[in-house]
Amino acid sequence: MKKLLWSAAMLALLSACSSVPLEEGPAGEPGGAEPAVTQPLVVPALSALPETPARVLKGRYVPVAWQQLPGWAEDDLAHVWKGLLNDCRGLMRPVSGSLASPARAAPRAWQPVCQAAVQAGLGPQASGAPVRSFLQTHLRPWQLDQAAGQAASGTTTGYYEPLIHASRSRAGAYQWPLYATPADLLVVDLGAVYPELAGKRVRGKLEGRRIVPYDTRAQIAADPARQPPVIVWASDPVEAFFLQIQGSGRAVLPDGSVVRLAYADHNGRPYVSIGQWLAQQGEMPLAQTSMQNIKQWARNHPDRVQQMLNVNPAMVFFREEAIDDPELGPRGAYGVPLMAQRSIAVDTDFVPLGTPVWLATRQPGGAGPLQRLVFAQDTGAAIRGAARADFYWGTGDQAGAAAGRMKQPGRMWLLWPAQAGAPSAR
Repeated sequence: MKKLLWSAAMLALLSACSSVPLEEGPAGEPGGAEPAVTQPLVVPALSALPETPARVLKGRYVPVAWQQLPGWAEDDLAHVWKGLLNDCRGLMRPVSGSLASPARAAPRAWQPVCQAAVQAGLGPQASGAPVRSFLQTHLRPWQLDQAAGQAASGTTTGYYEPLIHASRSRAGAYQWPLYATPADLLVVDLGAVYPELAGKRVRGKLEGRRIVPYDTRAQIAADPARQPPVIVWASDPVEAFFLQIQGSGRAVLPDGSVVRLAYADHNGRPYVSIGQWLAQQGEMPLAQTSMQNIKQWARNHPDRVQQMLNVNPAMVFFREEAIDDPELGPRGAYGVPLMAQRSIAVDTDFVPLGTPVWLATRQPGGAGPLQRLVFAQDTGAAIRGAARADFYWGTGDQAGAAAGRMKQPGRMWLLWPAQAGAPSAR
């Protein structure tokens, strides 16, 4: 899922976690049972949680006092309790499928915290002092360092969930398909044969007895016989294209109902920027390849829209999901729904999935500090390095505008169970 071509600087970031990971287990591809966010949290007994193999983390972690977190007293912790309960649903489920590949927080370390959260009796909308007291009692901050005594610093970018207009049937303005996963798409898990390639996958199709690369975007568009089932027809080709870049989105149907188009899979082809292509063609300067300018170009050149789209051979496929809680976004790589301005994508070599994190960065454009508690619930192909984060802004145009302008330095502190020692992963 994620990010827009808002500026020349953003072009280099389109392969971030916002763009679909083409080799690793993709975001939004949960393995095993997905935790139900509408049901009460059930915490298994400690003895019922398997002890899975440890995974070495690359980070250096130094314990600090809560008072050392910049802005800790100013965060109102709105939605944090709801986020913690959802996070515990992920932490307490069995390890299976693709979720066994990225480093995730150790369930045994978190079992006492999640059990205490159930016993606390706070409602999902709890915030402020009760939540702060619980966190300070049961967790401990660990500064993520890159050298002894030197806090790690990385770049914080942003992503969001687009909102488009679409129809179940092709008519009028609704001419741009968003596809379900093709029946003949093969996914080969290389880690099943070569353990050192755990999490690496290739996609293709059968041609006789050979597995060959799956069709490109251009091949799918040109051959009706090769086109997968259509979930909805979008009214705008550029909005549909950017929804694929983000990896998930919401579609408003003509009757006013809203459905989520959740990431299901992709064709395994590399991403190529249409903004760079427009600049190379002399259609507009690279610095002006925003979404709005690309949409205007498409309106001015309707006969070349498909040519522009075909520049990017990558194609994302979706599955339809009902929206039970409008506050929650699509599922990230951790398999639990993202929460606006409370979820981030991380490099799991440094931050295990499921970890609460104190993030200290700045607002889009550097307008002021952005210091708050977030949850590591997503990953991405370009989210690499200590303190590297992608901040989930939410749904719609306003969230997209913030995400498109977000490129700020940031630091991280992992909030870990108080009695569990230094952060670890399984």
